Amino acid sequence: MKLLRTIRLDPSDTFVFERAAEPGEWAVCGTFAFWDEDAETLTGKRRSAFRSGFLGVQSLGWSTLVQIVEAKDEDRVAVVEALAHRLVEHFGAPDLDTARRAAEEEVAFAESLCDHPHDTLIAIHRTTEDGAIREAFRTLQPRGGPKPLRAFAFLEVEGEEQPDENVDLIGMAGERRR
Repeated sequence: MKLLRTIRLDPSDTFVFERAAEPGEWAVCGTFAFWDEDAETLTGKRRSAFRSGFLGVQSLGWSTLVQIVEAKDEDRVAVVEALAHRLVEHFGAPDLDTARRAAEEEVAFAESLCDHPHDTLIAIHRTTEDGAIREAFRTLQPRGGPKPLRAFAFLEVEGEEQPDENVDLIGMAGERRR
């Protein structure tokens, strides 16, 4: 079985997001974290999380990239249980049984993204269309097949075309200092 883990190739997540996920955390898409917000009015780091973040289950921090890794059955059970507790504690789920069902769906969706080779990286891009959230995923694989990734390796991108949006990393870094 394969699941998603956060990965940090450089320190940018630490200033792009309000809270960055720790490298190596189990991850889910985390779109549910925006269910009661108007995505059109999000700004700054919250907007960055909406547009391009995967949610780290332990820290509830965000990661720009996740990596497909091998997992054991007990890992999956632990991810569902940890996410269920976070849903009750931080997102208002009415009880643990309801939260477990929701966590199970989130983890199952994350698993569905893992039909690529191990060590494949995945990026997400969220937008809104007619009031609905749309998710697009891109995979990044080393040329010539899976192998350990270095921060500046050349990658092939599969998935949708690059969005016509620019991110002002320097401006976001200035927000952090304020």
